[in-house]
Amino acid sequence: MDRKCDQRKHIISVLVENQPGALARIIELFSSRGYNIESLNVGHTEDPSISRITMVAKGDEHTIEQIVKQLRRIIDVFKVRDLTDKKKLDRELLIVRVNVETPEKKEEVMRLVEIFGAQVVDVSKDTYTVELTGDEDQVDAFLELIKPMGIREMARTGRVAMVRALQGETFGEQKE
Repeated sequence: MDRKCDQRKHIISVLVENQPGALARIIELFSSRGYNIESLNVGHTEDPSISRITMVAKGDEHTIEQIVKQLRRIIDVFKVRDLTDKKKLDRELLIVRVNVETPEKKEEVMRLVEIFGAQVVDVSKDTYTVELTGDEDQVDAFLELIKPMGIREMARTGRVAMVRALQGETFGEQKE
């Protein structure tokens, strides 16, 4: 079976001890094995001594399984989960500065902002800076529609994700 054909994006959530070097050890695991991280987010959880790392990595099932196993061996790691096929909530934040030199462009940007539930967070004479929070498809769709206006600058967080509470699952601190 050709594994290249089975490659897809996986969302991996990792709970780690909030200590210097924990993230570096995880990044080293990926880089030393030639795995690419498409997006990476880190922040503390409800417990300030624990951080949640949300990564998006592309790979076949076998590769992702190996990544998860290797992550679990890192001393600072409490728990690792591949959330890809779980019922989950996932969001990205986009901040994008767009050209609006004409009244028509200003109108069009405001129309898209309203449709997508975004907001204008900064204004200059010839640009609007827009903030949008949504799932990956929503952010991609917004960018595709706004691109013809001329994107001056953009920052995108990548995904953060949690399993939905309705599944009755928790993501506790014990090693899995």
